[in-house]
Amino acid sequence: MTEPSRRKPRVAVVFGGRSSEHAISCVTAGSVLAAIDRDAYDVVPIGIATDGRWVLESGDPERLRIEGPDRLPEVDGDRATIALAPEAASTGLVVTEPAQPPRTLGEVDVVFPLLHGPWGEDGTIQGMFEMAGVRYVGAGVLASAVSMDKAYMKVVLAAAGLPVLPSTTVTARQWAADPAGCRDRAATLGYPLFAKPARGGSSIGISKVHDAGELDEAVEEALRYDPKVLLETYAADAREVECGVLEALDGTPETSLPAEIRISGEHEFYDFAAKYLPEEHTELDVPAVLPDDVTARVREMSAQAFEAVGCEGLARVDFFLLPDGRVVVNEINTMPGFTPTSMYPRMWAASGVDYPALVDRLLQLALRRETGLR
Repeated sequence: MTEPSRRKPRVAVVFGGRSSEHAISCVTAGSVLAAIDRDAYDVVPIGIATDGRWVLESGDPERLRIEGPDRLPEVDGDRATIALAPEAASTGLVVTEPAQPPRTLGEVDVVFPLLHGPWGEDGTIQGMFEMAGVRYVGAGVLASAVSMDKAYMKVVLAAAGLPVLPSTTVTARQWAADPAGCRDRAATLGYPLFAKPARGGSSIGISKVHDAGELDEAVEEALRYDPKVLLETYAADAREVECGVLEALDGTPETSLPAEIRISGEHEFYDFAAKYLPEEHTELDVPAVLPDDVTARVREMSAQAFEAVGCEGLARVDFFLLPDGRVVVNEINTMPGFTPTSMYPRMWAASGVDYPALVDRLLQLALRRETGLR
C-alpha cells in the first residue's frame, strides 16, 4: 500500500445499503461528503443500492437530501459498479462499467461506513472490512452486532450494572407457533407497551400498543422489518435524553453535553416523521436543561455503556429520565444520524466540537487504529 504520508489519505464514504434506513443513510452521507476537508482527504463516494449492488456514486450532497415524505434519496444502482481488488493484501478499488475494461481508483486508507440498520450497522460490513484488512470508522464487529440487536444490548448493559426497561422478545417462529403464549408474555409487561423491530432503527416499524387489542397488529408491523420483535415496557411521562460519546485519541471515551427531545401534537413518541421531516411539534433542547447531578449521571452512564459493549470511535446513548428521578438506558447507537441537524453532531457542537472537526476526528481515529485483533 502507498504510504498515507506521501499523499492525502483516501477515504471511501460508503452509504445506502439494503436496510429500511437506506434513505437516512444517504442523507447522512450527503452531510459528511459536504463536510470532509478535500484539501486533507481524497474522497471516494460508494453507494450500496437497495439490491446490494456497490456503485461509484456522484457524491453530490444536494442529490442526497430529503425533499419530502414522498421524495427520499436513494443510491443510483445503475452507476458503474465498484469493488475491492481481489488480490491478497490489497485495499485497491476497481471500477467496472459496461463495454469498458476495469479501471483502478487506487488504494483506500480508511472507510467511513455511514450505514444504518442491518447489513451495515450490525457488524456484517465491519466483518468484511476486517477480513480485507481495511481500516474503518466506528465500532467493530461485536460492538456493532450487540448494539444493533436491542434484546442482546439489554443483556450486556444489564450485566454491566446499567438499568434498562423490562422487555421480552417474540420471534416470527414463536408468533406463528404460539401466539397466545406471546400475548401472555406481553401482558406481564403491562399496557401500554412498545413493539419494535429488534434490529431496526429510525423508529421504522415501531408501534405504541395501548392495549391487548392492538398487540397483534403491532407485532405484525414490526415483523415486516425484522423476524425478531422486542416488546418493551412504556416509560410513562419520561423525558427523552441523549448523550454523545467520542473516543479520545488515547482510546478513552469522552462525552458531550446531553440533549433532550420534546414531542408534542399528534406524535406519541419520537417516530420517523418527528425525526426527519419538517415538523413543528418536535423541540430539541441542546444542551438539555437538567440538574447538574443528572447531567453528570447521564454522561457517566454513556461512557459506561460505550465501554460495556466495546465501542470504538463514536456512539449515541439514549436515556429515559423517569418521573421518580431514575435514569434508564434506552439504547446505544454505534452509527447515529450524522446530518448537521442530527442530535449527535449538535450535542458535540454545543460541547465545542463543530461538524467538520468531528468528521476529521473520526477519520484520524480510524487511521490510527490497527487492523486485526485489538
